[in-house]
Amino acid sequence: MTTSVTTATIRPWRLDCHVAAGDDGGAADELRRSLTATSPTISPRWFYDDVGCTLFERITDLAEYYQTRTEQALLDARMDDVLGSVRATELVEIGSGAATKTRAILDAMSRAGTLDRYVPFDISPGIIARSASELAAAYPGLRVHGVAGDFGRHLGKIPRRPADGTRLVAFLGSTLGNLDRTARRSMVKRLARLLKPGDALLMGTDLAHDPAVLIKAYDDEPGVTAQFNRNIIRHVNRVFEGDADPDDFVHAPRWNARASRIEMHLRALTDIHWSLPGLGISVEIAKGHTIRTEISCKFTREEIEGLYGAAGLVPQSWDEDALGRYAVSVAVRP
Repeated sequence: MTTSVTTATIRPWRLDCHVAAGDDGGAADELRRSLTATSPTISPRWFYDDVGCTLFERITDLAEYYQTRTEQALLDARMDDVLGSVRATELVEIGSGAATKTRAILDAMSRAGTLDRYVPFDISPGIIARSASELAAAYPGLRVHGVAGDFGRHLGKIPRRPADGTRLVAFLGSTLGNLDRTARRSMVKRLARLLKPGDALLMGTDLAHDPAVLIKAYDDEPGVTAQFNRNIIRHVNRVFEGDADPDDFVHAPRWNARASRIEMHLRALTDIHWSLPGLGISVEIAKGHTIRTEISCKFTREEIEGLYGAAGLVPQSWDEDALGRYAVSVAVRP
């Protein structure tokens, strides 16, 4: 027999917003420095306005982009076992996005009878609001407390862990790969500080493998990733009164074998003078030169377990797909 869910059983969700377009001084300072460097870059944080989030959702459905479906399959297959060892009552998801993979974790928590609170953390308030509303309705009784912020600055705004119960922090999508060696070591340590003894960190990481397959994942035939990459110009223009034409750039991904990473660049099709009054700068980009918009590092098991160890965590499980392209791992706070 099927029973209907009444609105009375759905808890209201909460969203704390700690970042808004243009008013985060630290992010503006960082962007000013990176765009005026000898080799200009833009932080991937500027990909994720609402348009960018929607485009990224489309990317995850592409045939070339194996990462999302592979991670989803691993979560579907393994989360019951993970939750059997880590009796998590709370899920904190860093970089939650549209929360498409979140249900695999919440479902396992529900089957284990431990599900209590979900804390999505993302740069886009709009996408958190959408997913929070959907998940609060899908899981009656679930407390949802969203936090909109930049994980480089606002992890401290995550609500305090309940005194009882167990916390699982999820950092999925191989977002760790967007950070350089120093930054990712720091990031895992900061994630570990969200944990108390018995809590756990769950990470999804893209593995080092065939560069030809990797390049295709970032240079899809329909051109969705190219749209996503150029949208970073539109976002920065809107926030800082810029005048660059995104169509004056071409999407240019590269494989950096020495650093074991994909690099996404925007290459100028003409000499560009980009005025950004909101940042108080102008940026000169010569024809053929590039702005790097993202790095996506690819890992080995030894590297990931080394990061866990450096953060004071103990690796508990490691699962990768049959092709050795992607891994989901768990480490616990002793």
